[in-house]
Parts: sequence; structure tokens; C-alpha cells
Amino acid sequence: MSNKMGKKIHAFTVEEYKDRLVKVKADMESKGMDVMVVSDPANIYYISGYDALSFYTPQAVIISLDLDEPVIILRLQDHYAGALTCWMKDDNIIAFPDKYLWEPEKMYVWDFVADRLKERKLDKKTIGVEMHAYYYTHFSHLTLTRGLPDAKFVDATKLINWIRGPKSKQELEYMEIAARITENAMWNALKGIKPGVRENAVGAGVMRDQGLGVGYYGGDTVSLPPIISSGERTQAAHFTYQSEGYFQDNQLTYMELSGCYKRYHAPLSRTICTGEVPPEIQKAAPAVIEGLNVALDTIKEGVLCEDVEAAWQRTINKYGIEKESRMGYTVGCSYAPVWCEESAYFKPGEKFALKENMTFHIMPGIWLNGYGMAITETLRVTKTGCETITKFPRKLFLADELE
Repeated sequence: MSNKMGKKIHAFTVEEYKDRLVKVKADMESKGMDVMVVSDPANIYYISGYDALSFYTPQAVIISLDLDEPVIILRLQDHYAGALTCWMKDDNIIAFPDKYLWEPEKMYVWDFVADRLKERKLDKKTIGVEMHAYYYTHFSHLTLTRGLPDAKFVDATKLINWIRGPKSKQELEYMEIAARITENAMWNALKGIKPGVRENAVGAGVMRDQGLGVGYYGGDTVSLPPIISSGERTQAAHFTYQSEGYFQDNQLTYMELSGCYKRYHAPLSRTICTGEVPPEIQKAAPAVIEGLNVALDTIKEGVLCEDVEAAWQRTINKYGIEKESRMGYTVGCSYAPVWCEESAYFKPGEKFALKENMTFHIMPGIWLNGYGMAITETLRVTKTGCETITKFPRKLFLADELE
């Protein structure tokens, strides 16, 4: 099946895709892998350009040291999407018929993948698979290994995720656009939060703004729905709005959301209070803001991730507050269910040294008994410090001030 459109649509130049492939192959070779089977949809997009919401069924990219180009394996009805978005030759875009989905205990997509590896004489190689990827299930692995009994399988989880860390000029431009979408959605949401307003109305407004984008740039579907929690629900970090809930007077609301452009995200969190600020938040808000500023001042190329978290922790400890969870993670290119890139984290014991143009969502939030709040930024590491990609007032918002 060939591409009837003629002109392919890429988010990046073919040269950038080929440069990524060179880096992946070099890392594979250093780890003793001959072949890698990629199943994470963000990694598939990163290496092939394939962009569609078809990851709920199995799909894979095969990278081999013996092959000049990756080979992508997709469902037949998604072949056109592959032909339109993938940079490789059409012969390297291969479709499986739906019969491979009907009775997986008899014949499954990963049997089809195994057969394609056999055709290319890759069935006796050392093959890396993303064992901890969201959509590569235990059954997927059992099927693939059963079909390739002479292969040696090794874990290649996060191999590409780490390569994705430092962003190219084009990637950073996409994140800047995503940040403008984020900021617009956040402003409108904050202004919409008033006692008596339905929570789902604000949530719907966020998703509308995410889709509409800003100016010329329309938004893409976001990897994670907006997190909007109010009152006692703020003590849980990942609630979304209540479908029939109303904002109340004298109540906190915590929001975490992102815009998305060309699959690149720039998350942001802010907290707003209607009415009187609780005493706990009067104490916590300055700690969170000071801790965030100190952590941002710590970041530069070569600094260890654990040192960033330690700077934050020392600051909030002065206020009698401790936080056990990580306070930042790599962010950028992603698909559902999360916008985290799943590589480096700002957490205790993380010895990774920061590199220029890595991008993080620095996430200093406090979730304790009775309340929670967060004030966060998306940032880019530079040689001498960091720059926030999101540009937004860094404070606890008061609803009365936004009327």
C-alpha cells in the first residue's frame, strides 16, 4: 500500500530524525543490542514521526544495526497515517490485518512482529524491548518471545527516553508554543473560579483553550486531562474537577494543566483561594515559593538532580514542612496517559548530572492533611543556570483580585 498523498507531513526535518537514529543505534551498540523493538508511543513518534491515536492496539518500530531505516508496524486501517507522517520509505511502513486482534490467544500482533523480524533475519539477535512501557503488556512480551525462541531479549526501557532529554532548537520552539497555550488556559481558568461556579464549567473552558491554542497555533490533544481539585480534595494530587461540584467561598483550588503542540507539553500549576486564606496556606505558600526559587537558582548544567531536590527540601524544612515525593521530572514529548518523559527526576539519590537543553517540570507541591497546593514551572537547563519556559506570576492567587 503506498502513500496516495504524495507529500509527507513531518514535525521535524528528515535530517533531525536521522540524527536521532544515529544516537539510538550508538546507545544500542554500547549496550550489546543488535535490534530494538520500540512500543512506547512517544518514542515511536520521536524516532519515526508517526502521529496518531492508535496506540491502544499494539504497534512497534523495529530498529536494527543492520537496517538503514526503522521499520514501523501498524494496524492496516492506520497505514495511511503512517504513510503520511513517517519519514521512512513506504516499504518500511508495514500493516497487519485486523485478524491479528480478533483472537489473541491464537494469533496476535506480536506474532506478526516476530514474523517480520524473521523475514529480515533478525530472529537470532540480541533484541531490546521496552519492558516497562505502558502499552507493552506481559502478554505482549510472552507472545513475542514465544515467536522468537532463538533470540536473546534484554530490557531497553528508557533507552530512547534518555536520548530525548536534551531538546533540539525545533523541540524547544514547540514547547514555547505549548507554554503560551498553557498560560492562556491557566489565566482563563483562574478568572473563572468563583463561589457558585460549576467546576466542570472551568474544566471545559480549560480543554477548549487547550484545543483552540493561541493565535496562529492550534493546540493538540493533551496527554493528561486538567487536574482541578478544590477544598479538602486538594490534599490529593491528582483529582480532576467534579462533574456536579461547585466552587465554594473560603476554599482553595489547585490546578495543574498543560498546552500541547506537535506532541510537546509545558505543564504549569497554580493555586487560588476564594475568600479567606487558611492559616496553613499562609504558612505553606511562602515556603513553596521560596523553595521553588531556591531550586531554580540551583539548576545549571552539571548539577546533580538530587542537589536540586535537596535545595528545595532544606528551604521548606525551615518552615517545618517536609515532602517525601519527587519534586520534578523530565517533560516534553508525550502521549496519554502522562506528559512525563520518564527519565531524570529531581529526587533524593538521583545522581544524574543535568545537561544543557534538558527540560523539566519542576513540581514543588505540598499535599498534607486537609489541604494541598502547588506552584510549578516548566524549565530549560542552560550552561549557567535555567530559563523557565512557562511565564506566569509565581504566587498564591486570590479570587477577589481577579474580579
